[in-house]
This record gives sequence, C-alpha cells and structure tokens, in this order.
Amino acid sequence: MLRIDPLEVSIGKLHGLMLGAIGPRPIAFASTIDEKGNPNLSPFSFFNVFSANPPILIFSPARRVRDNTTKHTLENTLVTKEVVINVVNYDIVQQMSLSSTEYPKDVNEFEKAGLTMVASEKVKAFRVGESPVQFECKVNQIIPMGEEGGAGNLVICEVLLMHIRDEILNQDGSIDQFKIDQVARMGGNWYSRANMGMFEVPKPLSTMGIGLDALPAEIRNSIIFTGNDLGKLANVEGIPENREAKDFVNNNSDIKDKIQGANLIEIHKFAKQYLDKDDMDTAWNILAAIQ
Repeated sequence: MLRIDPLEVSIGKLHGLMLGAIGPRPIAFASTIDEKGNPNLSPFSFFNVFSANPPILIFSPARRVRDNTTKHTLENTLVTKEVVINVVNYDIVQQMSLSSTEYPKDVNEFEKAGLTMVASEKVKAFRVGESPVQFECKVNQIIPMGEEGGAGNLVICEVLLMHIRDEILNQDGSIDQFKIDQVARMGGNWYSRANMGMFEVPKPLSTMGIGLDALPAEIRNSIIFTGNDLGKLANVEGIPENREAKDFVNNNSDIKDKIQGANLIEIHKFAKQYLDKDDMDTAWNILAAIQ
C-alpha cells in the first residue's frame, strides 16, 4: 500500500492525490463584485453545506501553488463580505469550466462564459441566470489555513435568500434530483454527472480562451449549439483563419462534400457532431471555412 507523508511530497503531488481520492465534490460557482462594482465569477470544488440553522455554506479559494497569489474571489469577499453561490448542472458545465480561466481582474467572466447576470435582491453580487439554484449570501467569516501556496481560506457564508428554478421542482415543492442534473468535480479532468456517471472536461487553456463574447454572432446565436457547445468553441486561443480552414476542408473530401451547398443550420449540425466527440479542431475548421 502506498504511503504518503505530506511533508515528503510536493504540494502539487499532494493536491492531485487528495483531489483524486476525495470526490465527487460539489461545485460552488461563486459570483462576487469588487470595491468598484466589477463582477467576477469563478468555480470552486472545495465546497459544501455545513448547517441549516443558520443556513451555512463554506467554500475555500486556495492560494495559488505556483506563485502564492490569491484569487479575485477571495479578494472581493474580504472587501464586500458578500457572495452568490450558484449550483452547477450539466447544461452549463463547459461554460463553468471556461469561467475558471484566470482572466485579468477587469474582465467580466459572465461575458466570457456567455452566462446571464441577474440582479440579486439582498446582495450586490449577481446571480447566474442559468443556474438551477442560487444562494445569496453574506460572508460571516474568512479563516485562512496558512500563508504558503496551496493554503485554503474558509469562506463561511450565511444564506440570506435562495432562488430555485421552477422546472426542477416536484409538485410538492421539493427539488427533483433527476431534473436538477448536478455535476461534481473529481480528480484530473474528470467530473461526475449525478444521474449518469463520469465524464471528462479538458481544463481551460493555460494561455486564455477567447470567450463566448468573441465568437461570431451567427455561432453565438445559433439554434443548434448548446451552452456547452459554445463553451467548447470559446476555449480556444484563436479562431482558424478562413484560408487555412478552407484548405483543411478541401483536403478532406468527406467534409467538403458534406458542407458544399449546405445551409447554415445543416453546417452547424455537422460541426456539432465533431463537438460531441470533443474534436474542436475539425469543428472550428468547418465553421471558419464558411466565414
């Protein structure tokens, strides 16, 4: 049996082993604002519910291992003492993943992830309109676990108001555990869909995905692509050039024959087949060839 002494392995190694062993972990999709009112949105899988009276949720934004810096969410909660925790379901898992990209402080992750900002009633931070359940919270306490990279910070949140989408409720007002379709975090790139099992979501680019706000309008507004499809398309460093994409299509006769003379909806349906197989390169070349 493998023995691990935390003092004898790197923080990165220990972190990976702990996350691989402890799961599935629910995801706190935390929405905050800074002192100037700028919104921020980021997911955290160090999260759970800890009390019903008072209603308490706790999540932990850890200090970055690589440079021991803190995340915008932690900085914002220290200043405003507010947060909205949004539940993540399968319909928004790709957009949630994209929002974890470390965009600069002045970038709005709602826009990058293509999610709707909804005004809260008791706090200033925005809710995620697509989330099935949203908790408006005040921050009662923040407890730092340490001062080195990898140290967590327990953000103890008291629920002030809870919003639940009607479509996930049973007739008796309880939450239908199949309709809510929650996802949870596991080790590596793996997630768990509560009623379906494990699936993989590649980590966002270390460089920086272009975001949904940078997608061409006909793609962003397509009736074919889901939010998850758009999240995949937005997690690229750049869109292929039209000439390169046309060369790609012309060198693949099956693809060329399929899209030649097809209308926009048919082409989007064809590109979606590759998105469903996580073949973003082919999907993007198909879409870029008709730009």
